[in-house]
Amino acid sequence: MLKDIVSAQAIAPYQIHLRFEDGIEGVIDLSKIIQFSGIFSALADPAYFATVQVNPEFGTIVWENGADLDPDVLYSIVSGQPIPNYIIEPKHDRTSES
Repeated sequence: MLKDIVSAQAIAPYQIHLRFEDGIEGVIDLSKIIQFSGIFSALADPAYFATVQVNPEFGTIVWENGADLDPDVLYSIVSGQPIPNYIIEPKHDRTSES
């Protein structure tokens, strides 16, 4: 998947409108997918939540305190596509084969 977020705007408490590099866009209610504890506790304040920004280097949304979310998860929610399975199969060592 690996689609970068190119635009993010808080539109209501805990709701963000996201647009991805491929044009897919939609609204996510983050109160349904995160707990407001630990690094996410500051996001419980709607005014702080509204300070969301796009980090173009990582292609995801971030807040000043360092909280961020996996763009693949957000893309899956907005697009309705499943998250890809990134299982890497081990390489066989041909030098040990007879």
